Amino acid sequence: MIRIIAATRNPGKIKEIKEILYPADIISLSDIEFNEEIPETGSTFYENALLKASWIRNLYKNIYPDAFILADDSGLEIDALGGRPGVLSARYSGGVSGILLEMSGIPVKKRKARFVCCMVLISPSGFIYSYEGYCTGRISNSIRGTNGFGYDPIFLIKSLGYRKTMAEIPENLKNSISHRRNAINGLKKIIFKQELK
Repeated sequence: MIRIIAATRNPGKIKEIKEILYPADIISLSDIEFNEEIPETGSTFYENALLKASWIRNLYKNIYPDAFILADDSGLEIDALGGRPGVLSARYSGGVSGILLEMSGIPVKKRKARFVCCMVLISPSGFIYSYEGYCTGRISNSIRGTNGFGYDPIFLIKSLGYRKTMAEIPENLKNSISHRRNAINGLKKIIFKQELK
């Protein structure tokens, strides 16, 4: 059986990864009692995901020599803001309210945005695979919905006709169309086609 250490302690992420990559054996950072914060000093989603995956691999390759390491970095890119907040999404000044303030006065058709998730997978022999997943939409004019977290309440989903934000839909629907789902699905094809080296 394929064993994968997922470089996250987020139970929601782990649940989703287990569901998508079944029957692989998924081990979380909580399972191996890793509680440190890994520095995210990269300038791209790929660089940050690779930093996390490499960090965990270096620490645990002797304990789990047959394990693959999976890590991700994700964020929101807004066209009208030149791609901001991007890799700084989790630490962006002002958060949701700050984004709405910056976007005030920008017309609907110029409020395009996308959630990005870059997944990096390192094989036991050190080969690196990556895949980026996206969810496209627009920034709303106000906070809408109470589900989700982060920028979900201001992100209107294109595939739902811009009628609902990520925070206005059930979790199972969100997970089926999310940028993370798309990224994991991209790597799933690699994993289960036995193309890993």
